[in-house]
Amino acid sequence: MATHDIFMPALSSTMTEGKIVQWLKKPGDRVERGESVLVVESDKADMDVESFQEGYLAVVLVEAGGTAPVGDTIGLIAESEAEIADVQAQAQAKAAAAPAPAAPAAVPPPAAPVVHAPVAAPVAPALPAPAVVAQAAPAVADGRVVATPRAKKLASQLGVQLVGLRGSGPHGRIQAEDVERAAGQPVSLPRVSEGSAPAQLAAGGNGSSAPAAAPAGEAFGRPGETAAFNTLQQAVNRNMVASLSVPCFHVGYTITTDKLDAFYKQVKGKGVTMTALLAKAVAVAVARHPQMNAAYSEAGMAYPAAVNVAVAVAMEDGGLITPVLAQADRTDLYSLSRTWADLVSRARSKQLKPEEYSTGTITLSNLGMFGVDRFDAILPPGSGAILAVAASRPAVIAGKDGSIRVGRQMQVNLTCDHRVIYGAHAAAFLQELAQLIETNPETLAL
Repeated sequence: MATHDIFMPALSSTMTEGKIVQWLKKPGDRVERGESVLVVESDKADMDVESFQEGYLAVVLVEAGGTAPVGDTIGLIAESEAEIADVQAQAQAKAAAAPAPAAPAAVPPPAAPVVHAPVAAPVAPALPAPAVVAQAAPAVADGRVVATPRAKKLASQLGVQLVGLRGSGPHGRIQAEDVERAAGQPVSLPRVSEGSAPAQLAAGGNGSSAPAAAPAGEAFGRPGETAAFNTLQQAVNRNMVASLSVPCFHVGYTITTDKLDAFYKQVKGKGVTMTALLAKAVAVAVARHPQMNAAYSEAGMAYPAAVNVAVAVAMEDGGLITPVLAQADRTDLYSLSRTWADLVSRARSKQLKPEEYSTGTITLSNLGMFGVDRFDAILPPGSGAILAVAASRPAVIAGKDGSIRVGRQMQVNLTCDHRVIYGAHAAAFLQELAQLIETNPETLAL
């Protein structure tokens, strides 16, 4: 009898354990070589895991919702249908013979492998068209409707039946916005910000409307409760703790935004978002001051070949992710806006590939839409700088000739790794950024 193990794969270089979102096969099902067997949640994304072997799924050792360290056995494949019962009996015997743990185990103990053959590998999800979300067939596993926890909670609150509802998530998984659409409610989308709640958009909106209040703490538990950190929040926690070892300094600058606001009104109707506009401005300024693109390494200062702007996005179920606008300085503004819409859409359903959220060379965090006056952002590991952007507000501005007028200004605060960026570098970059925004923002569309 030959048995093949299904191992928990490493979907990213920082992944130490994974959470099983959904088994796409159930015990007894035929499994073909290269066929997707399950969906695993890494620290930032949900990805399919396919089989390198053919046979029959005999045993599921870690059920959906359970976690396992990278490399642990999470399932067993039998080579023939006749061997399924023998594999199941062998797995039960090994589980019964295993010593009882000192503390309750989070998942059942894995069975020892009979044949060590790598059978699982991550498969990057297909990229959906930015403007159209295909409605998959209703997701059902073992008679249960597959939906995110928030979708189930919303369905209960809004009186929506999940059975028969078509989901827009991976493999038809029902998400919160599917429930909101079914109930005729405004669809919630994540706002580009650090640690913020989702903004409310009218159904079918383009993401440019002003944010409305979201239920406080909806993704983080209720008063009196202790909510466990989800996988994404745990990854954010590790990154933030790691950043404490970096010697950082902060530099602030006030930028007049009258011309930027006027230009944005001209291009907004063409699909340009303020996020793309700010990211483009930052990228152009970084390209003129390459030291701002550098990062610390044990070998010295590392200078990436491209300017990749990562933008912090708060997820609706908690946590933070930074989709990356690659080569933002060389990409035209309209393409950049389309790319950003696609990235945010796929970030919400955890379909980003690792290189789409882990390759930023400078980070942008924007809380301006919430009316924040100023804030300092924490430097992400592996990055040399992060720019915190606050709200643009009316202000009394004094001219060099002593004249006074009313205009709009915003405060930006730059956090830098002092090992690679010095105060003069940061000041020169901010001066360049201000000059670009205040005098000729139209050049960003060229």
